[in-house]
Amino acid sequence: MLVEDNRADIFLIQEALQIAHIDAELVVIQDGEKAIQAFQNYDRDGSLPCPSLLILDINLPKRPGNEVLSFMRGTRRCGGTKVLVVTSSDSDRDRAEMSKLGVKAYFRKPSEFAAFMKLGEIIKDLLEDAGAS
Repeated sequence: MLVEDNRADIFLIQEALQIAHIDAELVVIQDGEKAIQAFQNYDRDGSLPCPSLLILDINLPKRPGNEVLSFMRGTRRCGGTKVLVVTSSDSDRDRAEMSKLGVKAYFRKPSEFAAFMKLGEIIKDLLEDAGAS
């Protein structure tokens, strides 16, 4: 699952997945409120599989990434989902808060395409750790 509101970043993340040869269904949600609703649905419907990995931006419309992550951590079914933060923020405060919420990796969005594409290998490693690739 990708929770990201910037269409250009969504495209770049999809490109990174393709370049890394990751064959995965990517559910894209473009605001924090809809992400929270999705996790509520996962808890209500046991037939829906929780995401193997949550790729989360911090700066989202309606509800920020830290609220989405806090909510997800409190869910019955998806609380243990691995999380990769992909954000433009390089703030020590954001990094510390995300770390407290159990984020597995923190990727600051670079301005260069090649540097952004390195994200694919990070995602691949996290999915392999989860046994999901």
